[in-house]
Amino acid sequence: MKLLDTLANAFPVWVLVACGLALVRPELFTWFSGKSIVVGLAVIMLGMGLTLSIDDFRRVASRPGAVVAGFVGQFLIMPFAGWGVATLFELETPFTVGLILVACCPGGTASNVVTYLARADVALSVIMTTCTTLAAVILTPLLTKLLAGRLVEVDAFGLFLTTLQVVVLPVVAGMAVNRWLPGIVRRVLPVAPLVSVITIALVCASIIGQNAAAVRTAGPRLLGAVVLLHAIGFGVGYLWARLFGYDVTIARTISIEVGMQNSGLGVVLAQRHFPAEPLAAVPCAISSVVHSCLGSLLAGWWRLRPAGNGCPDADRQTMTGN
Repeated sequence: MKLLDTLANAFPVWVLVACGLALVRPELFTWFSGKSIVVGLAVIMLGMGLTLSIDDFRRVASRPGAVVAGFVGQFLIMPFAGWGVATLFELETPFTVGLILVACCPGGTASNVVTYLARADVALSVIMTTCTTLAAVILTPLLTKLLAGRLVEVDAFGLFLTTLQVVVLPVVAGMAVNRWLPGIVRRVLPVAPLVSVITIALVCASIIGQNAAAVRTAGPRLLGAVVLLHAIGFGVGYLWARLFGYDVTIARTISIEVGMQNSGLGVVLAQRHFPAEPLAAVPCAISSVVHSCLGSLLAGWWRLRPAGNGCPDADRQTMTGN
């Protein structure tokens, strides 16, 4: 168990190594493509569902203010930051669409791991991830249409259907298994985070490998844009929570939740709905590496500086995988 947790918590390392290898040896990862990526993301969301129950949604009622603050921050700060950063860096159309798309995605389950490492409120992180994930069925297509529709044709209804298929249905299925087959869940949960980490690494490395030449050409400008996007998410997310009077622990949790996106979902949506712009998936893949590394560094910094009002140990045990 300890070894599995250690390997799962090192997810930024595995993603970084896989993407680095994909730049020089694309063939190692390009076999993982097409339907494999869609199935991989569904497996990750199924794993998230295995950790959830109706009780988690009941907890939303006990802290609605913090959840609402994180929810609004997620779908207000990041989408408009994505549009602003893409405009500032004057990115090519495919990269602009991809950056806006990943910025409009919900929070990623990797945020739960980083929240745990930062000694913030994991239960709150899980609730916010769940709420933004379910709302993404409607908000991700609408926001992408609003911000990127002037650049390319955006099929909002198609985005809605794909998000429903690869996010909501697997999460609901996982919750059903958790409710009716708890014995299976107990056996699967120890390895679920590591499976998610491996899958995310394969997804990101595959996209980087398929577009290795373009990534090398775009280089510092695209990387800088993605780094700035997530830096804004972490920084403004923290200030947003403090603006509403929340304590340091909750502010750190909301900062991590806003700053870390479900980049895997962005990859799937980009590949399926922007086939004429294959490079649109590249910012999403780079995003996974960047937010994982920035989030882990931030977690380490905060771990050394306890807030003084950290979440209970019981809450920390609700940690989920990437």
